[in-house]
Amino acid sequence: MASASAPAPAPVKPARFSGLGALDAAVSLRLHALFLPMPRLLLKALEVAGDGRIWLPVPISLLLLSATPASSGQVSPLLVGLVAGLVLDLVFVGLVKVAVRRPRPAYNAADMYVAVAADHWSFPSGHSSRAFLVAAFLAGAGGLQHREALFLWAAATSASRVLLGRHYVLDVVAGACLGVFEAWLSSLILTFLCSHGSFLVC
Repeated sequence: MASASAPAPAPVKPARFSGLGALDAAVSLRLHALFLPMPRLLLKALEVAGDGRIWLPVPISLLLLSATPASSGQVSPLLVGLVAGLVLDLVFVGLVKVAVRRPRPAYNAADMYVAVAADHWSFPSGHSSRAFLVAAFLAGAGGLQHREALFLWAAATSASRVLLGRHYVLDVVAGACLGVFEAWLSSLILTFLCSHGSFLVC
């Protein structure tokens, strides 16, 4: 008589977010449930305002338009630094998402647009990193009034990710830290380009 086959081993869950992840998930779910009465349209507006499908093409288009013959081949350093930061953000967030592979919250609604495969993963929040990159870079560029409004927008955009159920709290905190780091890095790149290139009006 043929022997019964052994049961297949249960899949091993990654331990990256074992203890801290449970607390993070519980707090995030509590915040999501607590703010359910908030108008979803407002949260969705913040989601669109921090969308990479807007923030990457628009500065690139403005950069290309500024590099016309009428401008003597010189382009805006602000746009160069911003585009550099946004490209860094796209690369860094994508690499970390694929490396960590943290699933999004189970209660995330089905109305989320997924642009690339990495968007299926939750850590870190690309909206949060992008918003804080833009806020920190523009605030550090000088010449802007009411810089606190930039960080208020970045914080509101990050919070909306948790309240919409898109991300956990730890995702947006990590994204915010990453965005500030990217702003610093893009400022270094811009400083280097200003001192070694003649195409920028620095």
